[in-house]
Amino acid sequence: MTGVLFMQSQTFAGADTMMHAQIMRYLDRDAFQVHVALNRDDDPAAPSSAAAAISAVPGVRTVRIDFGPSLHDAEGLTRLLLARRAPGLALGLARLIAYARANDIRIVHCTEKPRDALYGLAVARAAGALCVIHLHVKWERWINRGVRWALRHADGVIGVSRFVADAAIAAGGCPPERVFAVVNGLDLARWDGPADGTAIRREFGVPDGVPLIGVVSRLFVWKGHLDLVRALAPLKRRGLDFRLLIVGEDDPRGAPGRPPLSAEIRQLVASLDLSDRVIFAGWRRDVRDIMAALDLYAMPTFEEPCAVVFLEAMAARLPIVALASGGTPEEVEHGVSGLLSPPGDIAALSENIATLLRDPDLRARMGAAGRTAVEGRLSAPAMAQRVEEVYRTLLDRRGLRVTKRSDVAIAR
Repeated sequence: MTGVLFMQSQTFAGADTMMHAQIMRYLDRDAFQVHVALNRDDDPAAPSSAAAAISAVPGVRTVRIDFGPSLHDAEGLTRLLLARRAPGLALGLARLIAYARANDIRIVHCTEKPRDALYGLAVARAAGALCVIHLHVKWERWINRGVRWALRHADGVIGVSRFVADAAIAAGGCPPERVFAVVNGLDLARWDGPADGTAIRREFGVPDGVPLIGVVSRLFVWKGHLDLVRALAPLKRRGLDFRLLIVGEDDPRGAPGRPPLSAEIRQLVASLDLSDRVIFAGWRRDVRDIMAALDLYAMPTFEEPCAVVFLEAMAARLPIVALASGGTPEEVEHGVSGLLSPPGDIAALSENIATLLRDPDLRARMGAAGRTAVEGRLSAPAMAQRVEEVYRTLLDRRGLRVTKRSDVAIAR
């Protein structure tokens, strides 16, 4: 079998961690042995969300090393910590290289997080393996300079959408032949079974029969909350009844020096006379029940790389209202599973919402189409299969092939 080593330096299970865990789960176990490098700082007695997500994947082998402090800001205290921990970091890196050699690791799979990408590239080069960096964000200048260098020198870059992949080529200068697009997928195992939307509607006082629009996201300016509220104001004036449920909390990283977005949204809601129509739910754990309570999902996010929440809403059979921007059109098919409008066109966004509010049958058809998409081309197994194809392409360029366990057994 071919050994694949995933790098997991962060202890928080973000969207990238969850996507990688799904890839690990659905890789062909007859062909690939999955290994994960976890951060030593993650206490095994009290596992972090990242370690817990990975431990839930059967058949994964783990190794713990010292990844050191975050490299997002290598100034001041971080530099001091790196200097003090240098011997431990060097030892951890040497240990990981030895582990990769001993376990026949052919592919090191990283996120674009600085420690993942830089350590992963170093391990791959020292162990004679291929380095694949999975890019979950659009290429921008804010990306760590070392990561930009690693992306240009990796054997392969996987963008979570064609939009992300093309930006890595055009803006990042990554060689086109090394860049691939694999759209995110969803593990439907978490989205089947009972969900109680009735209790959610009752909790927030949504009257029976009144369409409930929802947006579930961190409160970050590019997610489009302000444009969504602006688009709803004309609908109230036209006599359409609805409620908007905003789920999420402020992201302090989103806009340094800017006041919390939640305050700005509340101010806009009040100024547009929408206070009786907009509900602020804050941060919630019960997202499945939230989705079950909604009639449509609306999030006019700008240049979104590939939003997992759209997949979750589609799994819940919700039609989507969003923008024809970023990787969104690769998830949401306009006129089939949702309605997309141009960025900045509030009138078109408003009309798309109105169309779905007025037509329950159209909502049902689009919701069913979205569910079909996440059962097929946007499923986690489909995503893992496409990643396997990237692995095989890169190995083939090295003159290597994937050896299956069954092939070895037959040869014996």
